[in-house]
Order: sequence, then structure tokens, then C-alpha cells
Amino acid sequence: MSQACGVDFGTSNSTVGWHRPGQSALLHLEEDKVTLPSVVFFNVEDDEVTYGRAALSNYLAGYEGRLMRSMKSLLGTSLMDGQTEVQGKALPFRHLLAQFIGELKQRAEKSAGAHFDRAVLGRPVHFIDDDSKADQLAQDTLEEIARAAGFKEVQFQFEPIAAAFDYESRIEKEELVLIADIGGGTSDFSLVRLSPQRASKLERKDDILGNGGVHLGGTDFDKYLSLTHVMPLLGLGGRLGTQIEVPSSYYFNLATWHTINLAYTQKVWRELQEVYRDINNADLRLRFERLLRLVEERDGHWLAIRSEEAKILLSDQQSISLPLDRLRSKQSSAACLLELDQASLQTAISHLTIQIGDTVNSVLQAAQVRPEQVDTVFFTGGSSGVRGLRQQIASIVPTARKVEGDLFGSIGAGLGLDAARRFA
Repeated sequence: MSQACGVDFGTSNSTVGWHRPGQSALLHLEEDKVTLPSVVFFNVEDDEVTYGRAALSNYLAGYEGRLMRSMKSLLGTSLMDGQTEVQGKALPFRHLLAQFIGELKQRAEKSAGAHFDRAVLGRPVHFIDDDSKADQLAQDTLEEIARAAGFKEVQFQFEPIAAAFDYESRIEKEELVLIADIGGGTSDFSLVRLSPQRASKLERKDDILGNGGVHLGGTDFDKYLSLTHVMPLLGLGGRLGTQIEVPSSYYFNLATWHTINLAYTQKVWRELQEVYRDINNADLRLRFERLLRLVEERDGHWLAIRSEEAKILLSDQQSISLPLDRLRSKQSSAACLLELDQASLQTAISHLTIQIGDTVNSVLQAAQVRPEQVDTVFFTGGSSGVRGLRQQIASIVPTARKVEGDLFGSIGAGLGLDAARRFA
């Protein structure tokens, strides 16, 4: 029998929700896990494609191939109509996204024992900031991709509104709630009136007092943590014999999930060799040799994963010491050690948390809601665990109750509930 589901295609992780009274809303997508990391690995040695944790495991095990992550970040950009090379063949990015969403659909159907041909897909409040045409293009592109993956009917719901529906299913009285959804690629906020009585309404437009978002999220935290504290270990900020700084573009590509593979072209390798010949300083030469080895071994995604791990560890630890065993040079076999504390992380991302805080203030002002009128802040999204960011948001609405939802599952669960209502 045909069923409707909710699909949360995330920048870092994806889930599928299926509403069944009295049962878990989220379907198992990878063994006993309800999340599937949004990762694809094309294994050249075994000529196979793997997804999620298996993809990351194969990549980290050293199999030769191409790893793709943060694919959602391509939507609404000029890169979306481009392609990458996999096993000597051109792979359009549209096909790559359809392949991943098709895998999500297939795994969800196997878990549910049902066929899904209708879906409500989550979307950020803004795919692209301050560009309504590009934003609409991103949604249209995602709809085309979802249909290519096998869904016949597709509708959309803002991700923070979906999280609101999940939270609403557990409250006993009316609340004015600020939904703070901090994902891998975007930070979205909605002010919504929620109550058990309102939950039965199909049309909730009047209950949404305001929403807004900014195209910043967990992958941006990873990027700036890396640029501030990791990339200098590879020579960022160093000066050549002419006192010109080492070009920063190589480091920005390696610190940004969806551009890491750009560092592996023959053109870039020739440029890096030319830069290396211009280095006179022994310390910079050692650091730049680490960069050369990293690029030669194609360990960029490994380094990005370690930066992400550092951010996650600092969500509940005051300081960390993380070995970077693959950062080695010809001159020294000693591995680098990344030592960070909360202040280090805040130094790297403070400009981002300020922008996100400004977005919260804008949502309140546009809705003509005073901070003290907000009853609850509901945190969801994997990156809402970043301590400094959570403190920034909490300081804007200091009297509101702080509630943490399922950081990776609230949106998928809410989308599943929304799909059941829309397609009933």
C-alpha cells in the first residue's frame, strides 16, 4: 500500500519520518540507526558505492576513491549544474543528489515494509540568503531531484516548523515557542504558537508569528575552526621569500566540505610545487610539506572530519587534545597535536554566532514579539549543541525555558507527522 513519509535531507545527516500512532516516528536507515550521514563514497578499488557510516569507514580505511559530503550545500548555487569525475566518468551533481535521495527512499521502504510515493521534504527558511529567485530555484531543483528519485508527489515544509510539530506532540498547554534549528548548512528560526488543541488543525498559517534564517551552520563552524587553528599547521598565514603570504585559496578549499576535491587537480598540484620552491623559511617549509603530503594522499576529508570531531568534543568538554596523525612532513615523522579549549573555539566562530544572534533578533522584531513573551526555546539540529552558540541565543530570550529536542531526529519526525496530515 502506498504511504506518505517525511524526508529530512540534511547537510550532515538525513532521516525519514513515518507517522504511526504509538510507534517511533523515525525509520532505521543504517542497521539500528535512524540517521544516515549524508555521505557517498565511490570505491574505485572494489567498484562499488557506499553511503553513510559505511562510506566514511571505507574512506578512512584508505580505499582509493572519491568521497562526497555536504551535497545539500550545492542547491541554489552555480555548482548545482556542474559535475565531478568519478572513476574516469563525469557525474552530474544533480544525478549525485538523486542517487542519495533514492538510497534514502529505498532504505526507508525496506525498514517500513511499505512503498512511499508521496513525501513532505524539509527545507531551510532560506537556501540562499537575500536572493528569492535563487532560493526558489533551489527548492524547484530539490523537487525535480526527489521526483527523479521516485517520489510522485512532493510538498515542502520549513524545517523549524517541522521541528515545532514534533515538540507540539509532547506539550500539555499552549506555548509561544522559538524553534532554533541549527543544522549543518543553515540556522533557521520560527516563532510558533503551539498547543494540543491547535495540533489538530491542518492549516497552521495563523500560528506562525515569524520565521527567518541565515545560510550558516555546523559546516561553517568546522570551516572557521579549521582555518583558525588547523590550517596554520599546514602553512596558512606563512610568508614566502618575497614576503607575500602563501595563497589562502588552497586552505579555504580544504576547509570547506563541498570544495575539498578541488584541491586534488593537477593544476593545483603544479601550483603547490611552485609555491614550495619559493619558501626559504625552515619552519614554513616543514608546515607546507604537511600540506603537500595531505593533498598527495587525498586526506582532505579526513582532516575535515577531525575538525568536526574537535567541535563536537568541545560541546561538552572545556578543553581537548586531538592527535592529527596524518599531518606529517618529510623532515619529521612526529604527528601534530591539536589542543583547543572553549575560548579557542569561540575565537574562531564568534563572528558567525553574532550573525546568527542578529537573525534571532530580526525574527522577534518582525513578529513584534518582546523577548520576555517567549515561553520556550526549542533547540534542534546537530549543531545546536555548540555551547557558545546556545548561550548567544539564550541570552536574547533569557526568561524562556530551554528545551533540547532530538538534535538529529526532531525535523524528520515532524515531517512524518506533517506528511500524514497532508496526505491523509
